[in-house]
Amino acid sequence: MIIELFTPQSDRARTKAGKRDFMTTTLTPDMLVAAYAGGIFPMAEHRGDTELFWVDPRQRGVLPLDAFHISRSLAKTLRSDRFRITFDTDFAGVVTGCANREETWINDMLATLYGQLHLARLARSIEVWDGDDLVGGVFGITLGGAFFGESMFSTRTDASKVALAYLVDRLRTGGFTLFDTQFITPHLQSLGGIEIHRAQYRRLLNTALEIDAGFDRQGDVPDVYSLLQRNAQTS
Repeated sequence: MIIELFTPQSDRARTKAGKRDFMTTTLTPDMLVAAYAGGIFPMAEHRGDTELFWVDPRQRGVLPLDAFHISRSLAKTLRSDRFRITFDTDFAGVVTGCANREETWINDMLATLYGQLHLARLARSIEVWDGDDLVGGVFGITLGGAFFGESMFSTRTDASKVALAYLVDRLRTGGFTLFDTQFITPHLQSLGGIEIHRAQYRRLLNTALEIDAGFDRQGDVPDVYSLLQRNAQTS
């Protein structure tokens, strides 16, 4: 089961409202970073597409970091030690997992750009493992105190939720203030995600970009009981 929480195909019509100009392979990592800082992001029509279009949604999805609540069932899954968590161990594998579906907005150009940003420590990933199998994960871009969630996937029940729980905990600990999810799905909404107007999003983004946050500030993967305790105190 592949889950696109951040930019679902059912919202393709809504992305058209933000469609700007098509680009070719001249897009560079620096241009991509500048676009995120300006509040827009690229998508492709499908995996084999050689062009991208800019998206600037009128209504933007965000996940307030103090609103994310770990449910009783998710806490049970976390305590079961069924999954092993890593950070930035298999970034390419997470991107591949997110794009491994019949319809995807991640084309080869975007996958390459994400990989280049990962080498620059701007694109980060959280991996969920079942033994030696990568069964879930999430990746996104970090700028200042903003995390731009790109996509997440899961091939095991709750694996994507586990990835999200560890991501939110890491962002909180690292001093991030904005978790941009681009769009809102019912799944994200059930986890605390909300939709805000473009103008409000830009204000939050501009503030977040001035913050000296750190994805690595938390250090190693925290134990699950510390994670659950912090979530209970915050949410």
